[in-house]
Amino acid sequence: MIDRYARDEMKNKWSIGAKYDAWLKVEKSAVKAWNSLGLIPDDDCKKIVENAAFSIEKIDEIEKVTKHDVIAFLTSVADSLGKESRWVHYGMTSSDCIDTAVALQMRDSLELIISDVQMVMGSLEKRAKEHKMTLMVGRSHGIHGEPITFGLVLAIWHDEMKRNLENLKQSLEVISVGQISGAMGNFAHAPMELEEYVCKDLGLKVAPVSNQVIQRDRYANLMNALALLASTCEKIAVAIRHYQRTEVYEAEEFFAKGQKGSSAMPHKRNPILTENITGLCRMIRSYAMPAMENVALWHERDISHSSVERFILPDGFITTDFMLHRLNSVIDKLVVYPENMMKNLNLTGGLVFSQRVLLELPLKGVSREDAYKIVQRNAMKVWGDLQKGQSALNEKNESLYLQHLLNDEELRKKLDEDEIRGCFDYDYYTKNVENIFKRVFEI
Repeated sequence: MIDRYARDEMKNKWSIGAKYDAWLKVEKSAVKAWNSLGLIPDDDCKKIVENAAFSIEKIDEIEKVTKHDVIAFLTSVADSLGKESRWVHYGMTSSDCIDTAVALQMRDSLELIISDVQMVMGSLEKRAKEHKMTLMVGRSHGIHGEPITFGLVLAIWHDEMKRNLENLKQSLEVISVGQISGAMGNFAHAPMELEEYVCKDLGLKVAPVSNQVIQRDRYANLMNALALLASTCEKIAVAIRHYQRTEVYEAEEFFAKGQKGSSAMPHKRNPILTENITGLCRMIRSYAMPAMENVALWHERDISHSSVERFILPDGFITTDFMLHRLNSVIDKLVVYPENMMKNLNLTGGLVFSQRVLLELPLKGVSREDAYKIVQRNAMKVWGDLQKGQSALNEKNESLYLQHLLNDEELRKKLDEDEIRGCFDYDYYTKNVENIFKRVFEI
């Protein structure tokens, strides 16, 4: 599915041609480095840099015999050159080429992911500011708690996404390293200056020390950063799926003209995009474990990591890129229903104001324990009324909870009517929203 719908910009970075292009780039850089160090003559260097090429078909044909992809690649490259081909891969081992080339692919792909995350953050900021003061009920344990705003929900998502952005940037530093250190990483057959030249030429840092491979904790760092990003994205998707539930209906995915929700039930408008995002995020997280298991290789290296990385790197990047663009579209086009948010906020007959009443009583000399009893017993009456089907608001638009509190003689000895009614003020709960937004969006 992802291969069918994946964005070409990311998918092309992990094509077979892109892999060999990266290999050739590393090999050419090494040739230039040897030339600068005086080993390879200028004319040979020029011929290699200008003429070295490969044929995917030829590589496949050779690999059937050699059972070694790098040798097949180098043989194909040699076919495009003359005697100067002897300098290609000089003093290098396979992983010098492969791991440095993969670093280029990971770096370029991660830069795209970082751009994607910034795109999503932009959409979240836009929608957060749009709904900064859109009242809704906050929930804990799935149960109505106190009034919040939808803008605060979006601001939390933005702030969490910002931490993911920082993680990804840190991972970019970790994985942007190369090596040209030879078969066991001891520089026995190539000077350290060669590695320094190649890495600088390719825009990479030098791995301070390597054996036969770039150490796989770097890859694990990357895949864990993608996994954590996926967890945040799933968190957003799951919340939107809840908001779209029929009995909640506070927000929903955009439903295009002509779109169909069900083959059997024409009325359905299903949260298919966020359900899809949820599934994709599960896949992205699944790549983190094998990446961590790849850290422990035998001695200076084995190739147990190789087959794993052929899956998790292209699939991880392509899936994450696709998922982020889908999520951004959902957020950007999300249909929000403030009226339903307010309807749900009033659903429990004013119980969302219980803590406000609770906090007023200690100010009047009532112990917290006694205050809790007064507030809770009236709250339980409201639950009973609602279970019997009584309306949450009366004809005067007064909540059940307010009515019970006003009729509580013990409470009225401590709080007068105006003081009780004053506890049922939504503005009390939004008084610091502006300051929170200044923290989050630095405005």
